[in-house]
Amino acid sequence: MFKHLKNDLPASIVVFFVALPLCLGIALASGAPLFSGLIAGIVGGIVVGALSGSQIGVSGPAAGLAAIVLTAIGALGGYQNFLVAVVLGGIIQLIFGILKAGIIGYYFPSSVIKGMLTGIGIIIILKQIPHFFGYDSDPEGDFAFFQVDGKNTFSEILETANNISPGGTLIAVIGLSILLLWDKVLSKKGKIFQLVQGPLVAVVVGIIFYIVTRDNETFAISADHLVSVPVPDDASSFLAQFSFPNFGVIGDPQIWVTAFTIALVASLETLLCVEATDKLDPEKRVTPTNRELLAQGTGNIISGLIGGLPITQVIVRSSANIQSGGKTKMSAIIHGFFLLISVILIPTLLNMIPLSVLAAILFIVGFKLAKPALFKKMYDLGWKQFVPFTVTVLGIVFTDLLIGIGLGLAVGIVVILIKSYQNSHFLHIEDKDNGKHQMKMTLAEEVTFFNKGAILKELDSIPRDTFLEIDVRKTRYLDNDIIEILDDFSFKAKERNIDIQIVSERGIVENPDSFIEFFQLRPKTKTA
Repeated sequence: MFKHLKNDLPASIVVFFVALPLCLGIALASGAPLFSGLIAGIVGGIVVGALSGSQIGVSGPAAGLAAIVLTAIGALGGYQNFLVAVVLGGIIQLIFGILKAGIIGYYFPSSVIKGMLTGIGIIIILKQIPHFFGYDSDPEGDFAFFQVDGKNTFSEILETANNISPGGTLIAVIGLSILLLWDKVLSKKGKIFQLVQGPLVAVVVGIIFYIVTRDNETFAISADHLVSVPVPDDASSFLAQFSFPNFGVIGDPQIWVTAFTIALVASLETLLCVEATDKLDPEKRVTPTNRELLAQGTGNIISGLIGGLPITQVIVRSSANIQSGGKTKMSAIIHGFFLLISVILIPTLLNMIPLSVLAAILFIVGFKLAKPALFKKMYDLGWKQFVPFTVTVLGIVFTDLLIGIGLGLAVGIVVILIKSYQNSHFLHIEDKDNGKHQMKMTLAEEVTFFNKGAILKELDSIPRDTFLEIDVRKTRYLDNDIIEILDDFSFKAKERNIDIQIVSERGIVENPDSFIEFFQLRPKTKTA
């Protein structure tokens, strides 16, 4: 695990700078104490990172849960009551893991997963534009189209034009230039530029810029455009920032409803992120999904017990980790320790980091997830891949992560049904022979009730005085609904002077009395 420390340590620094504003922003968007987001980030890095089987996934508070948390805190009568639901949600996730529910993650089409990554990349870029120009009306981590500040993604960008901060914009441009120079040129010049990551340099320059220009009327950066980590006066005030669940409300049914909601949404987001990060992993490692649910459940129990927000594996941090060269789970764990140490020892220094510099870092992360070339690649794969991909992207941009994925999955299922409808059989028409049409129907390897309409339409269109050969040699699964259709057709065929010949691995059968009996006796064909 430690042999890749030269890769994991620099990557952990980048993940730390990406995670810090997101932890704080998601807490703000959730209506929770700011420190609760940091707790979730620390637990997600250290605890979940250690227990997870994912080598490159990074966990922490998730934007997808912000709306649920915001509503639940008010409905449950306070944050301490809400923490009970977080702990119970973690326990439910443990049960999901024990029941091996992690397999659900494998049932999402590749086109939807790629659409999810691209959609998140686009939304990161769009959401960071206001922060890049020094306008911070909406908190970091609010990735929904309809924002907590009452605006939407695009109206916020338009509003930015009237609220540009010269100092914030200038340091953002400088930071972005440093990042591009590091990525495209310097990282190839020597090992020192690989060890010292561009984001670290950009952040240091940003802090220096803030200090140097703080008394300048034009370029001074206002306090509301800086990272805002709670600064305790002493050890006791630091400990006072932790909250603890009020287990006295555990009998409230609404607590349990919220707990199940958190468990379901957090588990789904995690499984989707696992599937996505495995695709991004250069080494193509496969994460054990049931172990991931156990790790996430444990993390949520601990986070809830000490006042933290719910945790999921998060694609923004995970992709930043991969893009920065992280090799093992040590990068996630170290980033968690960086969060812990920094909020204890250097919160004042963290509060000198301009948000526009961090927006520049997230710009790079977003662009690498949503490269324009991917759209062409998906288009070239055909409409059956491109349509679910595009719907997922648009759904994420104009709604939120889970709704976007749900829309993409729904379209993907429709595409599968259409494809199944088209590929259930092949009908070949030959010349007339002895006054009869010669036709051959070859059934596919799997024929289900989805194919009823297509096969029934084809059989009804067969003209009178026809010789029909039905080839089932390659068919390994035949739904009982299809067998009944064939059996009914055999009765109609006699009236229309249609002769039927079945070709199977057992040989040839002419005009069978019962299709049902024939297929029940056929050992190689499974029937429903």
